[in-house]
Amino acid sequence: MIRLVSISSFGFLTISSLGLALSVAACSSDDTPAGTSGGSGAVGGSTSGSAGTPGTGGTGTGGTGTGGTGTGGTATGGTGTGGTATGGTGTGGTGTGGTATGGTGTGGTATGGTGTGGASGSAGIGAGGGAGPGMMGGAGTGMMGGAGTGMIGGAGMAGAAGSAGTGNVTPNLPPVVTSTNGTWTAGTLADSTGTATVTVNDASAGQTWEGFGGAFNELGWKYLSTTDMQTQALKLLFDAADGAHFAWGRIPMGASDYAVDRYTCDDTGTDVTAMSGDSNRPPADTSLAKFSLDRDNQKLIPYIQAAQKVNPNLKFWASPWTPPVWMKTGFMTGNGGGTTASLCSSTTAACKPSYFDGGTVKNDDATLSAYAKYYTNFVNGYKEKGINIELVSPQNEPGYEQNYPSALWDKATYTSWVGKYLGPAMKAINVKVMLGTLSNAGDSGRTDLDISSAVLADATAKSFVTVVGAQWGVLDKVVGGQTFSGLPIWATEHKCGNYPWMSSYNKTKAPNDQAYGVESWGYIRDAINKGKVTSYSAWNMVLDASGLGNDTSRDWKQDALLVADSGKVTPTQAYYVFRHFSQYVVPGAKVVGTSGGDAVAFKNPDGSLVAVMYNSGAANAAYVVSIGGKKVQFSMPAAGWATVMVKP
Repeated sequence: MIRLVSISSFGFLTISSLGLALSVAACSSDDTPAGTSGGSGAVGGSTSGSAGTPGTGGTGTGGTGTGGTGTGGTATGGTGTGGTATGGTGTGGTGTGGTATGGTGTGGTATGGTGTGGASGSAGIGAGGGAGPGMMGGAGTGMMGGAGTGMIGGAGMAGAAGSAGTGNVTPNLPPVVTSTNGTWTAGTLADSTGTATVTVNDASAGQTWEGFGGAFNELGWKYLSTTDMQTQALKLLFDAADGAHFAWGRIPMGASDYAVDRYTCDDTGTDVTAMSGDSNRPPADTSLAKFSLDRDNQKLIPYIQAAQKVNPNLKFWASPWTPPVWMKTGFMTGNGGGTTASLCSSTTAACKPSYFDGGTVKNDDATLSAYAKYYTNFVNGYKEKGINIELVSPQNEPGYEQNYPSALWDKATYTSWVGKYLGPAMKAINVKVMLGTLSNAGDSGRTDLDISSAVLADATAKSFVTVVGAQWGVLDKVVGGQTFSGLPIWATEHKCGNYPWMSSYNKTKAPNDQAYGVESWGYIRDAINKGKVTSYSAWNMVLDASGLGNDTSRDWKQDALLVADSGKVTPTQAYYVFRHFSQYVVPGAKVVGTSGGDAVAFKNPDGSLVAVMYNSGAANAAYVVSIGGKKVQFSMPAAGWATVMVKP
């Protein structure tokens, strides 16, 4: 989050072991029928068993199949080798392997699907050969195989393959949903001969959409203080049928401004009051001997893992708000709150100076090399927890120094950091690098566009960058036509509302009202239609009613998508604005053209067309949309939104 002086107006597996039968199934997306159960394995012979018959999963996202049960014979079985089955193209599914009485056999191999369709498959466990309890065969990535357990028998036949599924498609959703003032209503479409308010032109295709998302922060999980609140919030955010179905999650590397308090993964001890001359700054740890994810294991990782259970296809990117404090010099000394929103008596000095807040990143080799290793440790540590970070940012808002975790970068150091240190380190572990998140477009005489220009002018640094992250002031520039050498642009942080530098600032609580919903609509619409962004992320997904972060000096009660208060979770209108898009638009969709009304439209990979619209005027009982070669109408509420989906 940043300090601004102004804001824009909106602007398969077949496993054959002796005496085993197993089904081969691929994964099922939310709207794909379950696969047929695997057939029962044949009973093993009294002497040597025959090898399992391979099964092949269907192309697409397969259904959920259950393997049959085969029992080995009573004599010593022959050596059977399990058949190999490949899951359909699409994400590997969840199948249950059959049980077996073990024989001397080799577990089959399994390959999960490779697309982005249904739920990822569990790691397979091949059936084991050998006498005695349950030796394990080869591990697969698509299905759950059964473990062999007992006597030695002949090989059972493999179960039948699961039914073929489909690829990356939208869930089976209502053809129209509307919302206003915190409501969410499913409706019906009727054919119309009237004049269309909005016309969708799917022949006019724009950028490829990569997904909507939101940021994970410690305070969000803290405020979800009961299991019921957690369940409700995660369903609202990540469920495909009854929620926003976010595709991306942003992970802070160390404390953000909505962490419980200040920390990084390589700082120990208390957050001391910073002193002039850095006399009490913690010592350097360039070997990263103190690196730890213990703090992340308390709130962030449980939060993320709980979200993965709701949407196993959730993808992740990460960014730091500050490196470890020993990697910087100086700190934020001023009070960003000003005269109207200071949290202490001073309106000029920081209320509690901290080495986490502001300061400038060092540019020596030892520091930057250690920082690259810090990233590698972070990504690998999360991967061990089942969280695969695909993309990293070099710094959150490199041109802003704040009274919360933050850091300044000069353009030469930033360019060197990306080209010589971070880029090569991430390439070695197959992680992409974002140029961003860029935010400052001219406040306090600084601009992150100087940093982006320097990186893009350096051939080595540029070669490692795959996407640009823009937010706040720089995103406003993108909406106005700013580009970055043809790189795709992500809107990485939604403006959070209730701005302390404006006369309308609410000092009592975060408003989370209809007005913020309307404001949110304008930001998202313009970023997509005018800025041509390919992804859009919310900021805090969950906060309490106050919305205050860990800024020591400025009162800024920020809005969120969900409010956790008094044991319940309440969606805000901004949440519904996001959901109007994210529940219906699948990654891989194309942004398409519209005319008339106030709308954004997409064409999903399965051919379905989605139009998202805002009506600022009176209710319209026969609001007409021309889409997919026909006209349809529905009841549009006053000052409300609607999503229409048509499958031609």
